[in-house]
Amino acid sequence: MRGRRADHKRGLALVKPLKLHADRLFPADAKTRDIARALYETVRDLPIVSPHGHTDPEWFALNEPFGNPAELILQPDHYLFRMLYSQGVPLEALGVGDSEEAKAADLREAWGILAQHYHLFRGTPSRIWLDWVFAEVFGLDVRLEEETAGLYYDTIDAALKRDEFRPRALFERYGIEFLATTEGALDPLDHHRTISDSGWSGRVATTYRPDAVVDPEFEGFAQNIAAFGELTGEDCASWAGYLAAHRQRRAFFKRHGATATDHGHPSPATANLQTAEAAALFGRVKHGDASPQDAELFRAQMLTEMARMSLDDGLVMQIHPGSHRNHNRTLFERFGRDKGADIPLAVDFVHGLKPLLDAVGNERELTIILFTLDEDTYSRELAPLAGHYPCLRLGPPWWFHDSPEGMRRFRRRTTETAGFYNTAGFNDDTRAFLSIPARHDLARRIDCGFLAELVAEHRLEEDEAFEVAQALTYGLVKDAYRL
Repeated sequence: MRGRRADHKRGLALVKPLKLHADRLFPADAKTRDIARALYETVRDLPIVSPHGHTDPEWFALNEPFGNPAELILQPDHYLFRMLYSQGVPLEALGVGDSEEAKAADLREAWGILAQHYHLFRGTPSRIWLDWVFAEVFGLDVRLEEETAGLYYDTIDAALKRDEFRPRALFERYGIEFLATTEGALDPLDHHRTISDSGWSGRVATTYRPDAVVDPEFEGFAQNIAAFGELTGEDCASWAGYLAAHRQRRAFFKRHGATATDHGHPSPATANLQTAEAAALFGRVKHGDASPQDAELFRAQMLTEMARMSLDDGLVMQIHPGSHRNHNRTLFERFGRDKGADIPLAVDFVHGLKPLLDAVGNERELTIILFTLDEDTYSRELAPLAGHYPCLRLGPPWWFHDSPEGMRRFRRRTTETAGFYNTAGFNDDTRAFLSIPARHDLARRIDCGFLAELVAEHRLEEDEAFEVAQALTYGLVKDAYRL
């Protein structure tokens, strides 16, 4: 035993230190960096507002300890296992999925697989987020490598057994003022009810995500529509009853704190059919055997219907188009959705949104936040649209572009046309809880660096930069999501 311990110490002596540089992500030019540092100091400790994400509300409802490091950090994060999968690591070995092999996976060994392959994340935002979590949350001061996998696992595992690492304590520790999760239209929201009834002061709200009952190509669509009718008591065999069911569920979500809806359509196509045409279309798609053309037209019509409902109930509308979801069919059939196989698509916002904008685009009481995975649309389409229509705001860089360079490209391509105040601040859109403070810190640093460049180039006065930094970090997101 003593010999093994000595060998372990000798191995750790060879590992490299983990240290987060105070000026990381700031501009390299010394004068500009000084400005960025000064700006950042005024926003670094502002509360976190996280208005859109996919963390599990059960964490906050039950407030039970996280099981182990792999369960907390590795398994919820498709950024991690998509990279590992690309290098030949089977998802079952990480404990991902419902197969017997996945259920039998040793999660300590799964953590070791992450450590062995951690070099794959060099230069990626995942590396930035994870290193922040390791250093800031768990106090680790050596890098994650094969030699330190055991040290990491044991250190994190021991911490998770302490009360200060339970979900609610971490929520409070990192100054999260508001956090939204995302639930489907059929979700009973039991966990949100538990949170509300618990008396805890943390504000965790839901978001209405109706894709399963809006997208005719969603698996089990016909059965979902039937369940929708049973849940609401509405006649979902009829167009009028189907729309009434949505209104009822939106009101139910709003009573559970929802401030927004979310729509993950393949494209931003919208339509504005006459009532008889829309009813006939619904009749063709409701059985789950729609043609691709009818499926796309129905999704398009439903975006306009959802916008009209938002005018009535005040829920902010988020549109997340442009992803070819579940591109790897074999992986989808074996593991289901959200396993890292979603790929960006080119989309057309100008023509796609035209019917919706003709109908409600000039309504000042409506807020529609647009996201994209097609960066080419930033300066050509999105910034000009948001720079004109009162109802439109630009969501932050999303998914593949939630990264240092993605954030810089977004600011450079949109600011001159849309300005800062037609954007919606930052949201992390994450499933991995501890990446929330990590991602917000990264975004604050990048925005302060961008503002510092404008000041250094005499394109923005320094006092204005301090005001904009506050807005980008805190004010705009609260305004956009009506918080």
